[in-house]
Amino acid sequence: MSGSARADNLAKLIREVVAQKIQRGIKDPRINNHQVTVTDTRVTGDLRESTVFYTVYGDDTARAEVAAGLESARGMLRTEVGRAAGIKHTPSLAFVPDALPENARAMEELFDAARIRDAKLRQEAEGAEYAGDPDPYGRGPAEEEDGAPEGADAAGDADEGPAGGERGGESAR
Repeated sequence: MSGSARADNLAKLIREVVAQKIQRGIKDPRINNHQVTVTDTRVTGDLRESTVFYTVYGDDTARAEVAAGLESARGMLRTEVGRAAGIKHTPSLAFVPDALPENARAMEELFDAARIRDAKLRQEAEGAEYAGDPDPYGRGPAEEEDGAPEGADAAGDADEGPAGGERGGESAR
């Protein structure tokens, strides 16, 4: 149990150190010319390997430039993580572009398509009438004649208690 807590703490530290160094410590124009955000970090249970997820604001060429810049700065970033962590073995760093923006864009497209279908359905339903009776739970002609619902006793003694009488206007139950 303590191994996963330790891995979580190390992942948080790696995320902070890498984000800070990307923002202020790396002088690579491939990284500095683009807005890079570290979104998540995961560390294996043995604390030997870590994965840093990041997003880049821009197009595919910007993503490719940042990926190349991070790959070239990996050794320097690992050294900085080792200094900050103070552990015997510094985990290796692997940089993976996060799919979050693409997933969010795909979800927005699905929501837009659903809104369009709902609007079209609402338009088609306007002025439409029911296929069956307007009141499917209404009483039929047999029920309307005698005024009592089906299955009720003709004498009306369904509300009487076990003794057959009522006490004070209430049923004895």
